[in-house]
Amino acid sequence: QVRLIESGGGLVQAGGSLRLSCAASGPTFNSYAMGWFRQAPGKEREFVAAIRWSGGSIYYGDFVKGRFTISKDNAENTMYLQMNSLKSEDTAVYYCAATGPIATQLVRAYEYEYWGQGTPVTVSS
Repeated sequence: QVRLIESGGGLVQAGGSLRLSCAASGPTFNSYAMGWFRQAPGKEREFVAAIRWSGGSIYYGDFVKGRFTISKDNAENTMYLQMNSLKSEDTAVYYCAATGPIATQLVRAYEYEYWGQGTPVTVSS
C-alpha cells in the first residue's frame, strides 16, 4: 500500500513563501504521476499542479500564474511544491496525491488512487 506523507504547511503572511513536501513510500510505488490539490473551507477540491514521474512533464492550475513550482526527486520518491507570492485566497488544506501506473487526466482528482492526509496552509493578509 502506497503511503503519502505531506509536510511543510503552516501560517505565513501574504507575499511570503512556503515549500510543501510529499514523501511516498510503499513496496510497489509505481505511479505515473503525482499531484497537489487543495481544498478551502466550503469549496470543492481544486487542482494545483502535477508532474509525471518519468519524463517530468508538468501541469499547473490556471490560478498558479507562475507563483508555484512543482518538482520531484525520483531517488527519494519525494515531490515538492514551492509556493511564492502567497495570497489570502491560497489558504486551504493542500493534499498530495499519486496515480496508479496509468493516468490521462492529471487535473482530475478521480485519476489519483492514493492521497495524503493533507497539510494546512494559512495565508494572513
